[in-house]
Amino acid sequence: MKSVDAKLKPDHSAIRRVIRSIPPGCVASYGEVAERAGLPRRARLVARVLREAPPSAGLPWYRVLRANGRIAFPAGSRGFREQARHLAAEGVLVVGGRVDVAVHGWDRNLDAVLWAPAPRRKKTTITRRSPRTRG
Repeated sequence: MKSVDAKLKPDHSAIRRVIRSIPPGCVASYGEVAERAGLPRRARLVARVLREAPPSAGLPWYRVLRANGRIAFPAGSRGFREQARHLAAEGVLVVGGRVDVAVHGWDRNLDAVLWAPAPRRKKTTITRRSPRTRG
């Protein structure tokens, strides 16, 4: 079975692969997608690949935003509303056309995610109550 991206330029295939790997509920900037695809400083190419991709490519295009967390479509446009609706369906809050990247941003340091120590749990003390006597 041939890949959907078989006829694409290698750069375009790499960009599509990265976009497909953005987890649900997370967002990434055009520049971040380019960087992860091995194409630093090619954010505009990411935008072009998204613009030219047919719906049959199945890309989660709505997870890609500007570097400041803003939706790139003009506010109130059909594309803006559709992107905000897709993000909301995944639990991503869009306020004033912007997503809080600190909350919903794709993990930028994979080493930290994989190798960071587990968060410490609070110690809880269990107090046992004496059984009640029926009277």
